[in-house]
Amino acid sequence: MQSFLSLVLVFVGGGLGSMARHLAGRASLALFGPSFPYGTLGINVLGSFAMGVVAGWFALRGHADQSVRLFLTTGIIGGFTTYSTFSLETALLWERGDVLSVMFYVGGTLLLGFVGIFGGLALVRAALGA
Repeated sequence: MQSFLSLVLVFVGGGLGSMARHLAGRASLALFGPSFPYGTLGINVLGSFAMGVVAGWFALRGHADQSVRLFLTTGIIGGFTTYSTFSLETALLWERGDVLSVMFYVGGTLLLGFVGIFGGLALVRAALGA
């Protein structure tokens, strides 16, 4: 039952975070226009800051139940931006002194992410003859 409850909390929190991301993106488009992805940049920075605050609080105070942690971090903040999770995991590797893993994780995420997006675009273009 606990694992089902965890899934529900992540599901609800993720929905709330995704809704907040959508609203923030729309607001950014209305304010700044489509010439630069200001909304995504702001969302990634804000989400990373929120993850740092929440993770730092839990690390130093540690009084929150695991379900609260899942709802806030994996759910709401993760739904708002997965970049925040990437930032937290990079910071944890760095704080452990595992510089090689940081370089592999950051470099691999960026490089393979670009390979994935361009590969997916190429596949669809080839399949549709575009």
